[in-house]
Amino acid sequence: MLAKRIIPCLDIKDGRTVKGVNFVNLIDAGDPVELGALYSEKGADELVFLDITATHEKRKTLSALARKIAGNLNIPFTIGGGIASVEDVEILLESGADKISINSAAVRNPNLIEQLAKNFGSQFVVVAVDAKYIDGEWIVFLSGGRKQTELRLLDWVKESEERGAGEILFTSMNHDGTKGGFANDITAQVSDLVSIPVIASGGAGNMDHFVDVFTQGKADAGLAASIFHFREIEIMDLKRHLKDNGIAVRL
Repeated sequence: MLAKRIIPCLDIKDGRTVKGVNFVNLIDAGDPVELGALYSEKGADELVFLDITATHEKRKTLSALARKIAGNLNIPFTIGGGIASVEDVEILLESGADKISINSAAVRNPNLIEQLAKNFGSQFVVVAVDAKYIDGEWIVFLSGGRKQTELRLLDWVKESEERGAGEILFTSMNHDGTKGGFANDITAQVSDLVSIPVIASGGAGNMDHFVDVFTQGKADAGLAASIFHFREIEIMDLKRHLKDNGIAVRL
C-alpha cells in the first residue's frame, strides 16, 4: 500500500504566504521560503507553492522564487500560478521545481497538458482544479476562483488524465478555509474516476479530517494551509494519528 502524503500548501501573493476563507479575505501567514524550509524539517512529504494572483494579474510565477525555494528544501515541491507555456515550465524546472501545477491555462488550452506531458513527462504535470457545488453540480472555476466556467468537475478531471496529467489537485471552493472537513464524497468520485493520484484540498480543520479524506475520500494526498501555517496541527503528530488509524504514512 502506497503511503499517503501530507502536503502543506503555500498560497503566495506579492511574495508573501496568505490564507483566506472560500478564496477571499486573505491574511498574511509568513515568508514562503522560511515556511517551506520549516515544513521540510517537520516531516512534510511534499510542498505546493501557488501564486494565487499570477493568472488574474497576468504575471508569470517567478523562477527566482523557485530557485530560492529549491535552495532551502530537501523534499519535492510543486509550483504553480500563471504558467501558460512549455517555456514557462522549462524555466521553472530548470530553477529547481520538481513538478508544476497548471489550472486556468489548462482549461483555456487543454492541448497544453499534452504538450507538457510530451516535453517533460506526465510525472511533472499536476492539473489543479478549483470547483464549487452549485445547484446540484460541481462546476470548475478559473483565475483563483473568480471566473465560473461551464465545465463539470468530473468531465474535466477525466479529460485532464486522458491528455497526460500525472496528478489531480482538487480544491473544493465550498470547503476552502472553513475547517469543517474535506469534500469526501466528491473526492471519492474523482479518485474512482481516474487512475492517477488525487490530492484533496479544502476544509482541513483537525486530524480526523485527514483520516476521513484518506478512507472515505480515497485521496492519495491531503493538502492544507492554515492549520499548518498557524501551528494548529504539527505534521508529525498528524502522521502518528494517521498511523494509529491504520493509514500508511512515512514517519
